[in-house]
Formats: sequence, C-alpha cells, structure tokens
Amino acid sequence: MTSAQFGDRNVSRETLERLEIYAALLEKWNKSINLVAPSTIPDLWTRHFADSAQVFDLAPGSGRWIDLGTGGGFPGLICAILAAEHAPDLSFAFVESDRRKCEFLRTVIRETGVQADVSASRIEQAKIEPGDIISARALASLDKLLSLSLPLMKANAVCLFPKGANYQGEVDASLESWSFSLQKTPSITDPNAVILSLGDIARA
Repeated sequence: MTSAQFGDRNVSRETLERLEIYAALLEKWNKSINLVAPSTIPDLWTRHFADSAQVFDLAPGSGRWIDLGTGGGFPGLICAILAAEHAPDLSFAFVESDRRKCEFLRTVIRETGVQADVSASRIEQAKIEPGDIISARALASLDKLLSLSLPLMKANAVCLFPKGANYQGEVDASLESWSFSLQKTPSITDPNAVILSLGDIARA
C-alpha cells in the first residue's frame, strides 16, 4: 500500500503502517461483522480512509474529540491515527452501541498504539465528558445529529458531519429547530458530497 492510495496524502511511514494494520484488521473482521459494505473493500483507502481523513483536516488541532456511532471507525479512528502524528494534543472518545464493533475498535487501537477511549453504549446514554469536536458519518439526519450532540458538547464546540447530495435539505429542515454557523467544504472523494462544519449551535 502507498500513500498515493490515501488521497495523495503525505504521511509518515509510521502512520502508513498504522493504516495498513487497520486495513488488514478491517478486512479480516468484516467477514464476520458488518463493519463496511463488502463491495467497498476494494476501494477501502479512498471510500473510507481518505473520506474520513478530510474530516481531520477541518478540525482544531487540540481538544477532546467525540465520534458518534463510530462503527468500523469512520471518521473517528482514521482521525485518531492521523492525530498521533499531526495533532498529539487531541484526545479521542468513540461512542458505539454494538459491542462487537467496540471490540474491533479496541483491537485496532491496541494494535496501532493510538490513544482513544471506546464507550459501549447508546449515544443518548453515554456517560462521557463533553467534547470540543463532535463528528459522525452516515449516522442520522442533521436534525437528529444535533439533538444527539448537544448534551455532549462543550461551549464553543464544533460539529463535523460528512453529508451526501441531499445535505441542503437537511440543513434547511434543521434551521426550523436550530441556529448555528455553517461552513460547507466540498468532499474530495464524492463530487456531490460535503463536510458540514457547524458552530454556535443552539436550539432556535
């Protein structure tokens, strides 16, 4: 595997080795646990790894990062691997209700040597310290994500949510119940997708 297969991103040999360990474990575990759609495995480095890495690029370089519904590790685990090299002042917490997926996440964390905590619980029931950054990928509508995120946010927290082609409809629907600042960053892996960066979040 080469860094060119990771969205043309320059990473150190150590980071690349961590990503390769992650990829190997994911392919192995995916045979028994539905971490990602099997059809996406051949494009793993673009479809999931590079797609998650672009979320890291939009985040502050320090603070507590909470990834909701982490599942197979996207975007949270990719961001934690990148942070080990580029942002060591970031700490990570993953919230995932499926205990088998939590076991997978803990295995990757142990094998790659990155620092992250895994909370095996539903998001609504998670008893964890609030975060400065909240992320979630392919989890719920924007309105629902904001409801799930609000109790876990510190003051001035930022939410980073990758969204597909119908993102504008979700934004418009959310503005009926919420107020927030918004930045839209085009996705590098899907011309119809964006990453939404939200701040100043409050119920309208």
